Amino acid sequence: MTAERLPPPRTTIGRRAWLRRNLFSTWYNSLLTIVVGAFLLAAILLIIQWVVTGARWGVVTTNLRLFLIGQYPLEEAWRVWLALLLTSVLTGLVAGTSGGGAIRALASGLAVGQALLGVLAGLSGMGPVVSGALVVNAALVWIAFIGAVRMSISRRALAIAWLALVPVSFVLLQGISRPLLAVVPTNLWGGLLLTFLLAIAGIVLSFPFGVLLALGRRSDLPAVRLLSTLYIEIVRGVPLVTILFTAAILLPLFLPAGLRIEHVFRAVVGITLFSAAYVAENVRGGLQAIPTGQIEAASAIGLNAYQRNVYIVLPQALRSVIPANVGLFISLLKDTTLVAIAGTGLLELLGIGRAVVAQPSWIGAQLEVYVFISALFFFLCYTMSQASYRLEAAMGVGKR
Repeated sequence: MTAERLPPPRTTIGRRAWLRRNLFSTWYNSLLTIVVGAFLLAAILLIIQWVVTGARWGVVTTNLRLFLIGQYPLEEAWRVWLALLLTSVLTGLVAGTSGGGAIRALASGLAVGQALLGVLAGLSGMGPVVSGALVVNAALVWIAFIGAVRMSISRRALAIAWLALVPVSFVLLQGISRPLLAVVPTNLWGGLLLTFLLAIAGIVLSFPFGVLLALGRRSDLPAVRLLSTLYIEIVRGVPLVTILFTAAILLPLFLPAGLRIEHVFRAVVGITLFSAAYVAENVRGGLQAIPTGQIEAASAIGLNAYQRNVYIVLPQALRSVIPANVGLFISLLKDTTLVAIAGTGLLELLGIGRAVVAQPSWIGAQLEVYVFISALFFFLCYTMSQASYRLEAAMGVGKR
């Protein structure tokens, strides 16, 4: 005879039990839950009503080109879409080849973001070219991903392609000369384009510089250790806006006569120098977590200092500081908004927003502009954090 299998009691297991245990355990917790729930519901209904009927979203749709590419000439904007197309294809190929969850999260974020901006561009009347380019780029991420999964593509070739993408994109954006590509001054770059460039350049350049500083601070050479320590402590003792002012105003005073550095590069230098000091401290914490027994064992089998650091110390140290470094890079992305107030004359995403709300026809629309900018930054930061979580899970951070 088979015994009847009864479900678990709802009062101890399940959603009803969770609600009773966490929200309605006592009469005062039940009252607090009802009051807070009513307040949140009312707030959500008011926000939805404002978004649907009260907000003046025309300030965003009318100035969407400024938010995306700033004052970049409209007749030359195809260069931006072409550079974005190359980035989309390579991102999809890398995601399909590597098989890593972190790269796939970044590829998904890139595809979804471009698709949403493409739809918004179509609704805002920017024309089928812009909206079509963004939607096609979003589709190319997935097409390249599927193609890379089914085909065998060399990772070395993809790495070379990524390295080549940096100068190619720069040449596309700035130009060479009038017969080939008209030169577009960097002071016309703005909006989301400039925010991306500053953030990516700062992340890519500050990471290796910060690793070298961390190694230098732990060096056995007193001069190297002293210089690295002084640099890290001095830079960490001043705010980023001070570094940006120094790079924008004081740096030209120390250059030879006739040599001029564009404001974009000055901002990149300032962001890189500032972030490298914080990367160095994060990496130094990871280096200190490596047991000395491993280093002594590596020395005992004949490995020199370079081999110990490259093959034993750095792989473990960098893996353990992934959460701290990703948090730093997210902060760096948001700190790019400071370039607009540092005397550089650059208008990144927030700078464009301030310029838009200063237009006479859109006075009083500050809330709509800042909500739109906040949504963009939230999407970018959330994508980076999700990629970080997947990278940590894949590398076993905190588990091994």
